Amino acid sequence: MILAEVLKRFPKKKEYLIEILLEYQKQKETHHFEEHELKEIANYLNIPESRVCSVVGFYTFFSTEPRGKYIFQICRDLPCQLNDNFDLLSSIQMILGIKVGETTQDGLFTLEYTSCLGHCDKSPAIRVNDKIHGSLSLNKLKAIVAECKEKENA
Repeated sequence: MILAEVLKRFPKKKEYLIEILLEYQKQKETHHFEEHELKEIANYLNIPESRVCSVVGFYTFFSTEPRGKYIFQICRDLPCQLNDNFDLLSSIQMILGIKVGETTQDGLFTLEYTSCLGHCDKSPAIRVNDKIHGSLSLNKLKAIVAECKEKENA
C-alpha cells in the first residue's frame, strides 16, 4: 500500500501533516484523497480526523475528488487577471475541451482555479502539477498542453 510506505518516511508528529498529504497525493494516479486515507493519516499522527479534513479542504492543491494526471490550476488573483491579454480561461477551456472543475474523459487533464501562485511579476500564471508557468501567451499555453500530451505518447 502506497500510504503505508509514505507514512513510514515521516515522524509521527503533527507538524508533518502537509508534507505527508503532499507526498501521498502526488503518488496517487488520481491525485485525490479518500475518506479512509484521511482517517489513516489522522491516526498515524494522533490528531483528530477533522483537522486533516480541514487542511485538505482549505488548500486548493488538495482534493477529495479524482483528478487528471495533469492538473491545470489557473491563478484567479488580481495581477493575473489584469495581465491576461488573451483570455486565459476561455483559451484553456477551448484547448482542453473542459470547464473549470472538470476532468477530460481520458483522465489526462483537470482544470481548476487556485489562489495566488506567487508569480505576480510573471502573470498571467498557471500551475501544472508542481510546476508554475508564467508570462503566458496563447502559444505558450498550447505548447504546455502539447508537452503533456507528448509525455503520454512517449
